[in-house]
Amino acid sequence: MYRESFYHFLMTQRNPNQPDEVEQFANNAFCDSAFPKQSQDFDEISKYLEENAEYLPSMLIFDDAWRRYEQKMN
Repeated sequence: MYRESFYHFLMTQRNPNQPDEVEQFANNAFCDSAFPKQSQDFDEISKYLEENAEYLPSMLIFDDAWRRYEQKMN
């Protein structure tokens, strides 16, 4: 079964108008050329964000986005 990458899912969450925290994360990730765009791996993406994503004020936002991703994939 095909499983889309987290980045591909995240791009469906973008919202330029009054974004919530996950939508703002998606907006910022769109501008991050080094984001691991093909990854489906929680640990890989989490490590990348912890080390590189100054635009993400809290990893709880990533956790929320990952929950949405998992719900869509299951």
